[in-house]
Amino acid sequence: MPALKKAALAVTSAALLSAFVVTPASAADKDDAPKPPSGMSQVGGEQLGRAGTQVNLGAGAPVLPKKLTGRSWMVSDAETGEVLASHNPHWRLPPASTLKMLFADTLLEDPALLPKTREYTVKDEDLADLGEGSSLVGIKEDLSYTVHDLWLGVFLRSGNDAVHVLAAMYGGVPKTVDAMQARAKELQALDTYVVSPDGYDAPKQVSSAYDLSLFARDGLQNADFREYCSTATAQFPGAKKKGQKRESFGIQNTNRLLTGADGVGAYKGIAGVKNGYTTHAGNTFTGVAERNGKVLLVTVMNPSSDETHAVYKEAARLLDWGFAASGKVTPVGELVPPRSATTGTGTDTAGAGKGAEAESAAGNKGGNGPDRAAQAAATTDGSSGIGIALGIVGGVLVLLAGGVFLVNRRWPLPDLMRRRPRP
Repeated sequence: MPALKKAALAVTSAALLSAFVVTPASAADKDDAPKPPSGMSQVGGEQLGRAGTQVNLGAGAPVLPKKLTGRSWMVSDAETGEVLASHNPHWRLPPASTLKMLFADTLLEDPALLPKTREYTVKDEDLADLGEGSSLVGIKEDLSYTVHDLWLGVFLRSGNDAVHVLAAMYGGVPKTVDAMQARAKELQALDTYVVSPDGYDAPKQVSSAYDLSLFARDGLQNADFREYCSTATAQFPGAKKKGQKRESFGIQNTNRLLTGADGVGAYKGIAGVKNGYTTHAGNTFTGVAERNGKVLLVTVMNPSSDETHAVYKEAARLLDWGFAASGKVTPVGELVPPRSATTGTGTDTAGAGKGAEAESAAGNKGGNGPDRAAQAAATTDGSSGIGIALGIVGGVLVLLAGGVFLVNRRWPLPDLMRRRPRP
């Protein structure tokens, strides 16, 4: 990559990251904000296809929080797959860096393909197609990195440079995009259309709160995925001076509910997963947390509130509500298992898949398709966070065992998640 282009990228990225830290996400004209389409997918249940907020409160159930402004959100039980409440969960929207969950779930599926200890020397062409203003971890051409280093760059710094290097190792960006799209189909995440593996804004690239929750749930079944998405801080390889030992520098996870950075309190029991931001997508976030043996997933997309770091605060409110409402609400739907899996509960997953395909096709007619949902030119992915990393309360996560979604409580979370790094 030419030095001039690298300098421009660095300056633009720094400026955008700084702006993102101090500027809350907001909608310029809330009255002109896009409205959800009338016909959305019904994958997971008929009620999930309805526009607006869906919740079935039972006796003693708390009401939903008032300050919820996301265009789309969903809170679900990661163990059972029950969706406790939702708001336009199948609305196809730009996902920003939360799409990196699908990237990781796809490439980490076969650990022998990209073993953690494998080293790779970065070429100029590996970094040639990074979008202007991309979030970067700081990878340099002609230097070598392990696969483990690169995944830390993906999850902690939301590094598009790390994504592109891993994609190059996988066989190139086009092959990676095709694999991600195939993986989305296998997961019945049929709202998703992949154009760029890093989530950078691109025409037609969309996903949904429902699909992002599917990606997180499936990814969390992988031990490496759990480790990377839950790591608060790490050391990343830096420059190498002749005759001297290679330097390293500290990086911190941009997930503020994980680190407790920038005035956002660390959420008790948080164990990942991924945040994102672009000008077109706004702020997006998917998180998983555990309390008293209950594991919940939450996804929030593009809140319009002027509240600083609204996406994290709204996610935290939904998690609080979910833990309080568990067992007191009738689910509004479910997170469907992959096509190749069976739930063992009598659920007609084959029917769900057929319905998903029909709904996916029908949704495009009502303005809910990629052409209407993501037309803006590529902008910036500026997820960032600076602050003191706090430890993570342990959690119980989902594993896919014998083709059945089960909770494997014998697998503790990595020791890395229990450390409490000092300032």
